[in-house]
Amino acid sequence: MNGLIGKKLGMTQVYAESGDEIPVTVLELGPCPVVQVKTAEKDGYSAVQLAFEPLEKKDKKKIAKPLAGHCAKAGVKAHRYLKEFRFDKGVELKAGDVVTTSVLDGAHYLSITGVSKGKGFQGVMKRYGFKGFPASRGTHEFFRHGGSIGMREWPGRIMKGKKMPGHLGSEKVKALNLELVKIFPEKNLVLVKGSVPGAAGNLVVVERSDRREKREKVKTEAKFVNPLKASKKKSGK
Repeated sequence: MNGLIGKKLGMTQVYAESGDEIPVTVLELGPCPVVQVKTAEKDGYSAVQLAFEPLEKKDKKKIAKPLAGHCAKAGVKAHRYLKEFRFDKGVELKAGDVVTTSVLDGAHYLSITGVSKGKGFQGVMKRYGFKGFPASRGTHEFFRHGGSIGMREWPGRIMKGKKMPGHLGSEKVKALNLELVKIFPEKNLVLVKGSVPGAAGNLVVVERSDRREKREKVKTEAKFVNPLKASKKKSGK
């Protein structure tokens, strides 16, 4: 088990021991009860299904009967969100167990998935970072346009995938290797340094990430050897 479901609360700042001010994003993660455990023998792969944000009695109309029955089978209240996490052998979890921020103990970096902020219909300069046209001379009324998009006699059409104005945002985004600053287990809060996708209140899926740690380890272990000096040592000069 290496992940949790939660939501983005907003931003704040903390101070390091050196006195530096660190801007952080506050995430509320869990507690996430286990709704279902999948095994390689029965389902073809090993995974655990977690739930987040329980639905109250006042939300009874929002609870679909299949969801209510699925959660009741595990002895868990109906929740708004369900998410599967793969895990390796050796993890002992059963339906009804509760997963908390303790699964992130010892982690230094996290990968966070969320839905980015929707920005509506935008032009090519904001959507793709186009430079635009010169504003000093030779251009009239077309400063922020994308330029020519047509083709010649062959193939005589606009190719698929052409960068043009369109809808920006509201897409699934995964931010990799964000620094984990602090965990408040009693409040189910986690502070993360870096850009977390989505607006405040949006759902996020958080996973441990060891890619950056492995990369840094390789950098420290790799030593540059000057071939000229190495050859002189071999020759005894």
